[in-house]
Amino acid sequence: MKPTIVLVHGAFAESAAWSGVISRLQAAGHRVIAAGNPLRSLTADAAAVSALLASIDDPVVLVGHSYGGAVATNAAVGHDNVRALVYVAALAPDKGENVPDLTGRFPGATLGAHLYEVPLADGTADLYVRPECYHELFAADLPFDRSDVAAATQRPLNSNALTEGSGEPAWMTVPSWFVYPELDLAIPLGTYRFMAERANARESVEVPGASHALPMSRPQAVADVILRAAAAV
Repeated sequence: MKPTIVLVHGAFAESAAWSGVISRLQAAGHRVIAAGNPLRSLTADAAAVSALLASIDDPVVLVGHSYGGAVATNAAVGHDNVRALVYVAALAPDKGENVPDLTGRFPGATLGAHLYEVPLADGTADLYVRPECYHELFAADLPFDRSDVAAATQRPLNSNALTEGSGEPAWMTVPSWFVYPELDLAIPLGTYRFMAERANARESVEVPGASHALPMSRPQAVADVILRAAAAV
């Protein structure tokens, strides 16, 4: 039986960002679910994905992009059916770490300086990437027409999710695979290398010339790593 593959999108994107990856995974015979990530707080987001995982009887390969990696790291805890974690240009925090702890660990991340806030009634704020900066800082290896659509459909990250520390990381006990871009301006290249080494990753793949929008811009490279993780399961 082939494992089910669950994909978790990150901030400033949405589930359709996985479309090119999904078609390749389905062609290989896998059931694929692109989970809805609320992007409200790490605890709430992980709980939503955890509930989805609990509904799946098959073995699961859990995949996260960007902030979705932090969600996957927390959501997988306690689920014996999660047999592999795949981090796609994704955060893999240790206990207590939050997003700025990792994006600021090494130089190179400039995306954070180009966000704007929409204040909410509860005192938090929704964070968006400024549309005029989206192509350069998030999706430089996509054509402008595609990055413009992605900028318009981006889903915001709540400020609670940005600052909340992680719980116990699933990568301590679940085998992990990493694939990440060479030219990421959202998460530094040094951070990816550090996280992959810390997690004792089964495989660590750096994609030359790629941007943070790896699932959209390099779907074959992403699918290849996910399929190798699935084969190992």
